[in-house]
Amino acid sequence: MRISISDRWRQTATQVKLVEPEKQPQPSTENKLYEELVASKPALIDQKVKLHGRIIDEFNLALLDKVAPEELARQVKRFVSDYVLSERIALNQKELEAFTEEVLDEMLGLGPIEPLLKDPTVNDILINTHASVYVERYGQLEATPVRFKDEAHLLRIVNKIVAFVGRRVDESSPMVDARLPDGSRVNAAVRPIAVDGPLVSIRKFSKRPFSMDRLVDIGALKPPIAELLKAAVQGRISIIVSGGTGSGKTTMLNALSSFISPKERLLTIEDAAELQLQQPHVGRLETRPPNAEGRGEIRQRELVKNALRMRPDRIILGECRGEEAFDMLQAMNTGHEGSMTTIHANTPRDAVRRMEQMVGMAGMPMSPSAVRGQIASAIQLIVQLQRLSDGKRRLMSVTEITGMEGDVIQMQEIFRFVREGVDEQGNINGSFRASGVRPKFLHELRSHGIELPGNYFDPSVAL
Repeated sequence: MRISISDRWRQTATQVKLVEPEKQPQPSTENKLYEELVASKPALIDQKVKLHGRIIDEFNLALLDKVAPEELARQVKRFVSDYVLSERIALNQKELEAFTEEVLDEMLGLGPIEPLLKDPTVNDILINTHASVYVERYGQLEATPVRFKDEAHLLRIVNKIVAFVGRRVDESSPMVDARLPDGSRVNAAVRPIAVDGPLVSIRKFSKRPFSMDRLVDIGALKPPIAELLKAAVQGRISIIVSGGTGSGKTTMLNALSSFISPKERLLTIEDAAELQLQQPHVGRLETRPPNAEGRGEIRQRELVKNALRMRPDRIILGECRGEEAFDMLQAMNTGHEGSMTTIHANTPRDAVRRMEQMVGMAGMPMSPSAVRGQIASAIQLIVQLQRLSDGKRRLMSVTEITGMEGDVIQMQEIFRFVREGVDEQGNINGSFRASGVRPKFLHELRSHGIELPGNYFDPSVAL
């Protein structure tokens, strides 16, 4: 017997009397020790980089991949211990172990930021030149004692990151998008466009993908809304996930994609591959920047066109930001219903306007009315997300596109989040409400054998 999200949520609420917010992960002891060590002994940064150079001279780096991690750690620890004794560096046993880990991170990982990448409480790492590193924890920014020795040290780490995906960053190409082996998204800007020194932002990849159940548990949305979104995905309703930077668009796209049938063939198109689809039949495509001669660039539009020749049931575009919007709309209108994408916009109406502008970038001779007609026939549902001032990410609106009236795209809101105030801790209080409007696509869901209770859309019933 299948149990709906609402049923599971109610069962949990009955068992524990109250749905507890998800327990927040805590920073590990190793990470705390590392930060304390850096803060108390900043001169160790110079010693670590100096020691790393000596290790390069002493160790056969070509054989490092063939050495077991335990054996490598043992050899490095012995080497570091000898170095600490010879240089008369005052470290106790725990500090020596932390220092050894730092040196290993410098050799095999990403140096000073490696502990931050391992810290489950950190969502974003923001490097503002070599002397300043911030992180985001639980939606709030905070400074860290992590530092790089100098600009050259930071540049070496940045080049190690971008080399993994075959990209480069230098004065001739001072901006780059890349990803780490675990899927974390990286953006870097160096001189001359970064005036004071390299700027790096890392959006960490969640080791545990957010399911729709988990989003319900943390209060991002309510069970009836989750049930509607699940039904829309299963009923092949084309969806746009809209929101600002850091509002959780990719997280929501991952959660929505989990409801797609494993029998369908999916193709994903991204600038930096970060979607975590659980289906067995997934093809992943990624854009490519131009080489040093300015050739060989592969843009999202070319990938969308190519994807149409690869027999997809649905296309999932990581982020729609340019002329590829035209080809995505064509796909949604020609047998690839149920496709999904994200877009940067503050409201559902703004999302439609942005889509209209992006279609214009394709340079097709279409009137504004024809473009709006394409949008109205291709897209049926807009899910609006927002990161609120208290750091929490919430679904703000579920809006249906119902068609055209004259030259205007008609929309109706189905659910919305209403703010009701702020408590003493700065947390935003509010509630999710139904507008009282029943979606027009309910008849399409019935043709797929999907029925939703009518009370989901009753504004007098608490969600």
